[in-house]
Amino acid sequence: MKTVPTLLIHGGAWAMPDDAVAAHEAGIANALAAGYSILEKDGSAVDAVEAAVAVMEDDETFDAGRGSFLTSDGRVQMDALLMNGENLRTGGVACVERLRNPIHAARLVLDRSPHVYFVGQGAEQFAEQRGMALCNNSDLVIPRELERLEKAQAAERAGHGDTTFSGPHASDHASHDTVGAVALDAHGNLAAGTSTGGTLNKAPGRVGDSSLIGCGCYADNRSAAVSLTGWGEPIMKLVLGKWAVDRVAAGASPDEAAHAAIAYLFDRLGGHGGIILLGPDGRIGLAHNTPRMAWGIRTPTGIELGVTRNGKT
Repeated sequence: MKTVPTLLIHGGAWAMPDDAVAAHEAGIANALAAGYSILEKDGSAVDAVEAAVAVMEDDETFDAGRGSFLTSDGRVQMDALLMNGENLRTGGVACVERLRNPIHAARLVLDRSPHVYFVGQGAEQFAEQRGMALCNNSDLVIPRELERLEKAQAAERAGHGDTTFSGPHASDHASHDTVGAVALDAHGNLAAGTSTGGTLNKAPGRVGDSSLIGCGCYADNRSAAVSLTGWGEPIMKLVLGKWAVDRVAAGASPDEAAHAAIAYLFDRLGGHGGIILLGPDGRIGLAHNTPRMAWGIRTPTGIELGVTRNGKT
């Protein structure tokens, strides 16, 4: 029996200003169109997630691909993960600097390697040997992020730590534009993917939750598909993605599990972020404890997208 194809996307959870809302909604709409065009032709959930995430990596609005946050030494270092819920095949890359679309490299790892995870130059070499072109890191750096890094480092020198993610409330007003998608295809298979440039002013070599299995991303047909965005260190410590899908496997609805996960994140470690969940029956869940989160969903009945404020539309 065929299931109802569903694509659910997030584009970051943070204190998004009013003048950024339209760009986020437009970017998510474009990603939904790219991903759902695959699902409505009986394509796979993995293909749909990869396509949707790649569109957001190409959009400078988001902290992924070109336009990502910069490390403390002014470079872009990106992480991405893609997971197939049908067979748990997974591909991840981290700390890549010369790939325009890390999610495509993650797909190559998923499809064409016995391994799960590659980092740095090894990841770039693996992708290049399988047909991906390398770019200069400077091609991924945009003026907005150079200015943002300069302001962050000036604030750090002045003793204000909000932009360096150094304390339990550091993420309250910081930007977390990590992108992610979860999909259910007509054949009943789930998939999930995330991509990020990490946190602003991060130490070179730092890896966050987004590309780690069970932390920022997970998919299993027997439970749910999940993608998270937010302050990565607390999410990693709680393995929050796996925590959430396990709640669905135990009988919670995706909506219940999503809200429980964000409550757990804050109550246990004072963390902030957002989550999207999609069950094998097509039920969805989304929650966040940041001022806003960008998201969108598409099914055969139509498209819904928006930027929720404090968990409410």
